[in-house]
Amino acid sequence: MTAYTPSVDETAAQERGDDASSGHRRSADGAGRGSAWLAFLLPALVAAACVVPGLGERQLWRDEHATWWASTISWHDLGRLIGSIDVVIAPYYAVMHLWIDVAGDSAAMLRLPEALAMAVSAGLVGLLGRRMFAVRTGVLAGLLFAVVPMITRYGQEARPYAFATMFALLATLWLIRALERPSLRHWTLYGLAVAATGFSHLVAMAVLAGHVWLVFLAKKRGDRIAHYAFAGAAMLGLSITFPMVAQGTGQSGQIAWNVTTTKDLTQFPDTLFGSWITGGAVMALGVVGLLLAGRYSVLLAAWAILPPVLTFVTANQLHLFLPRYLLFTIPAWTLLVAAALTRLVGRLDPDARRGTGAQVLSGLLVAVVAAGYAFVAWPAIGDAKKDLPREPDFRAAANVVAAGERSGDGMIFNGGMSERRAMAYELRDREAPKDVLMEYTPQQNGSYGATECRKPASCLKGTDRLWLVSTVSDGRPPLTGMNEKTAAAIEKTFRAGRTVKLNHIVVQVLERR
Repeated sequence: MTAYTPSVDETAAQERGDDASSGHRRSADGAGRGSAWLAFLLPALVAAACVVPGLGERQLWRDEHATWWASTISWHDLGRLIGSIDVVIAPYYAVMHLWIDVAGDSAAMLRLPEALAMAVSAGLVGLLGRRMFAVRTGVLAGLLFAVVPMITRYGQEARPYAFATMFALLATLWLIRALERPSLRHWTLYGLAVAATGFSHLVAMAVLAGHVWLVFLAKKRGDRIAHYAFAGAAMLGLSITFPMVAQGTGQSGQIAWNVTTTKDLTQFPDTLFGSWITGGAVMALGVVGLLLAGRYSVLLAAWAILPPVLTFVTANQLHLFLPRYLLFTIPAWTLLVAAALTRLVGRLDPDARRGTGAQVLSGLLVAVVAAGYAFVAWPAIGDAKKDLPREPDFRAAANVVAAGERSGDGMIFNGGMSERRAMAYELRDREAPKDVLMEYTPQQNGSYGATECRKPASCLKGTDRLWLVSTVSDGRPPLTGMNEKTAAAIEKTFRAGRTVKLNHIVVQVLERR
């Protein structure tokens, strides 16, 4: 057997006492394959156990209704849609279009790809921590990631944020592998992972800032081609996504509604992690981890801190400071926490890297910290699976309509909560009343919204009973805010009958006078 010679990187790690050197030696002779499976599977299974149960119980909300609608219209209509809006997540809609053709469009099936992506992400956090530091660090980081409440929340959401997190992790893992064992294959895979990250969500491309630091370190250690290979691979990924980015810059107005305030920044730990106690604990220990993460400290700092800072200071121009857009930064925080805890234990016991007793101590550390964090986070994980408190109860509204509708009934909508699209989803398997005020469909408009009848009195002819679905539910009349001409035609022709008030939504029967 050929003797193993430590690399320059590993020698430096040995000199400063990093756990990374032992991890590299195990990988070199193949003995670390079992530990790699442990670092991946344990966090992945825990994440799946948190995310998968109850996957279809929480009803879809506005953004998920948009995913369903864009992923079920014809390919031609989808092309028209992304020509005017949402081109930056067009690849996600295309994938979901294919998935729905196979698996159907129930809430559970719409969310299953995201749940699996989040479970894989937890496993990738474990692998990344193992490769950066040690097996115990990777396992602990992966387990902490798995039980963050917002990981469950967005693992149960039919939007691309779980995929952005997964591909950002995959790109980082491939970069480290390409720097350790340079090859055309590894650098190509890295470039493709960069492209996949951009296709999932453009904000996640900010992870490249930390990647530049790793390449700088490699060049500083004497690697003469690392910066050229990185530039080529990164350009490959960026060039693949460039057409989408170029078109997306003209659609930036679609998120202009996101007005950021100082309050949003102060609440960021809560909104990113799912509760103040979990977010505050992770961020506080993460700062300690920055001092103990060795050569990876700058990478993890750029990954965890730079994206929120940049999106906040540019919030008035780009409107990108949203916690769900920054979900991909959570792995960096959990890696920092795991590094801090395992390094501190190692410094308290200098002999903790050897022997069966040390392995038992490491295992206990991982188990106790992960279990303690899971115990604290569990109530917030449960809350993450509930219906969003401010979202209208469209599922109950659809049940009211389905139970009482008659042949020839019509349906009208009022409010600003995507009522038409939401009711279309909830009534998709039933014969819904005719949308009497819709003159031009969203498909015809190449948008998410329909154009309502410009001559409402004419459109209402021939309909004796209407179902009004209104999200104006704060005590005001259900027609409040509706186009004045339309509201006048309805009030003149129909009288209000049965009214059912639900969570942030009202269903009212209107009968012709």
